[in-house]
Amino acid sequence: MAGTKIRSNKKNSGTLFVVSAPSGAGKTTLCRQLLKRNPDIKLSVSYTTRKPRTGERNNVDYTFISKAKFMKMIDKGEFAEWATVHGNLYGTSIRRLKELNRAGYDIILDIDIHGAMQLKKRYENAVYIFILPPSLEALKERLVHRKTDAKDVIAKRLENAKKEIPYFKDYDYIVINGKLDEAYRELESIIISSTLRTSRVDPNRIKKLLKVK
Repeated sequence: MAGTKIRSNKKNSGTLFVVSAPSGAGKTTLCRQLLKRNPDIKLSVSYTTRKPRTGERNNVDYTFISKAKFMKMIDKGEFAEWATVHGNLYGTSIRRLKELNRAGYDIILDIDIHGAMQLKKRYENAVYIFILPPSLEALKERLVHRKTDAKDVIAKRLENAKKEIPYFKDYDYIVINGKLDEAYRELESIIISSTLRTSRVDPNRIKKLLKVK
């Protein structure tokens, strides 16, 4: 797969990238590839009450907890956002975001649309990216092919996708995931362009450029 390591140009805290998509559009695959190729980008691991899927690791893909513990975290105000998705609870830890931000990392959040809309009220300067399938038919084929859901669950996910897609207008960028290589290059380009903003450049680096030896 094409793509180059993103060279850090940042100062102090990192940027928050919020990535959403209808189920089966490929956002998790794209985010994993981005993380694999770029050590300066970290995933804020979400909490969830759903059961792990085959191959998923606790505190790596998600932090899997009971509904009772999740509800206690809500009561304590520990989530930047939380939502019910396909019958399960998902939430983003405020503490984890702060820790990664203070360390200067760019942060990827792989979350649903309702969670992203909550975050927009709290993190206006974050970058919001929406991943779309090339068509609903392609989305259905992907959901069937991954063999993790029953037919009635797939039908529900497709109905939800029809409701979620119109939210694209609330995001900063759109990536249509028809071919994975092309979609990855587009996603990476968004991240690179953000690291090159003047607000992200270390002033000391510019001062060094102006020195005459």
